Amino acid sequence: MELLDIYDEFGNHLGTEDRSIVHRDALWHKTVHCWLYNKEGYVYFQRRKEEGTLYTTASGHIQAGESVKEGFGREIEEEIGCKINYENAEQVGVVKFVLDRENKDGSIFRDRAFANVYVCCFDDDIEAFKYDPNEVSALVLVKAHEAIDLFEQEKGSIKGKIITVTEEGNSISDIDVDFKDFLVNQGETAMGKYGDVLRKVQEIIERDGK
Repeated sequence: MELLDIYDEFGNHLGTEDRSIVHRDALWHKTVHCWLYNKEGYVYFQRRKEEGTLYTTASGHIQAGESVKEGFGREIEEEIGCKINYENAEQVGVVKFVLDRENKDGSIFRDRAFANVYVCCFDDDIEAFKYDPNEVSALVLVKAHEAIDLFEQEKGSIKGKIITVTEEGNSISDIDVDFKDFLVNQGETAMGKYGDVLRKVQEIIERDGK
């Protein structure tokens, strides 16, 4: 059983409920979208093995009694295996997310989430990453300003870096990253989905570099 805090649509806390009930009954809850970046202006995208597309560095539900920043640190450690000082994470914004989809068994998955979007600087060695290659195929790094240009054009490719984890150790190499590599759902745009995060990273780097 995984308990989540539940809320009304205005964010007022109502109590706790099991995660399965939350998605069965379309109860409002909190999630966190975790983004790491480094001082060179690279943003870390996770590539899930099953989906094959690039999305957040990590993401997941905020558990009952847990703060958003605590959830940030936990999700980063669970999904990509590194510990960070999550208290340094900075908020980008909170997005109300609504989605209904049919599961394979015919049941309906109902998502009503306050998605808390946070970014945090990470400049440790790539050996810090210990993700499960059966779930995460790679971490892909792209420059924030180059990704913005790519998303505005909605086509083309940019240079990036890819971090892979193996039993022999972690490695990083150069790759070409295409616009189509990024997860963009129907009804969304890449700028609408990722633009605020990329601009926030640029803003922080400029601020801290002064």
